Amino acid sequence: MHVRAVAVTTTALLGVALTAPLSHARADGAGGDGPTVVAHRGASGYAPENTLAAVDRAVELGIRWVENDVQRTRDGELVVLHDESLARTTDVEEVFPDRSPWKVKDFTAAEIARLDAGSWFGPEYAGARVPTLEQYVNRVDHNHQKLLLELKSPALYPGIEQQTLKVLANEGWLDRRHVAGRLVVQSFDADSIRTVHDLKPAVKTGFLGTPAVSDLPAYAEFADQINPSHGSLSMGYVSAVHAFTGPHGRPLEVLTWTVNDADTARRVAGYDVDGIITNKPDVVRDAVD
Repeated sequence: MHVRAVAVTTTALLGVALTAPLSHARADGAGGDGPTVVAHRGASGYAPENTLAAVDRAVELGIRWVENDVQRTRDGELVVLHDESLARTTDVEEVFPDRSPWKVKDFTAAEIARLDAGSWFGPEYAGARVPTLEQYVNRVDHNHQKLLLELKSPALYPGIEQQTLKVLANEGWLDRRHVAGRLVVQSFDADSIRTVHDLKPAVKTGFLGTPAVSDLPAYAEFADQINPSHGSLSMGYVSAVHAFTGPHGRPLEVLTWTVNDADTARRVAGYDVDGIITNKPDVVRDAVD
């Protein structure tokens, strides 16, 4: 069923979080009709998260869907990084020791481009950089992969929805081929996802969290996916989500995160989830094949 629009605030829609693709792609990265396997921040169990190396590692493992996080620099460049701070995954404290707390929004793109985003993970990745969104989507396209793009903390970056869509359009990601089966935009922020849907209705969207079943009719107006943490899932909840029709006339989908072991992967696959987001996509793929 399709439901009428219901006004929903970000606060009212707040839940848990993560990522996902659509059921027409469920065989990507898995065998047969199993859930789609999504490489979380790239194959982040094997390469530094959200780097081009993690994208490449995912494709080496045969994984077609990758997830990433988008934030904005002081001078307005979109970059791919999970944390609001650069401290955990780069050498920013060494390069800019007097710039605490090292927030992404306080640094220019040129300053961030100087940082080493790989050595923290392993010496073989020394010199890896924080990619811009343009660099990231071009690498994903080059690898013939598909993208689950998360708008991270959009309240910090007014207008990031329009800007992200502009970058995607400039890089060829809003043509029919990409929009139909290679792109999903998601966020924990319901208002942000509603904005993406309003600006570009053709783009598939996902809400990260576990809304109450009674709130699902409102979400179904602007989100194609409900993507909860695996600890919040049950077979009944997945069935309840699947009972609603999203804005593109298809049942709402469920991608769950972050599953890194075989037993949990088999458990959530048994709930009939549409996708599993994981740092170790080969482990999950082999478990659900």
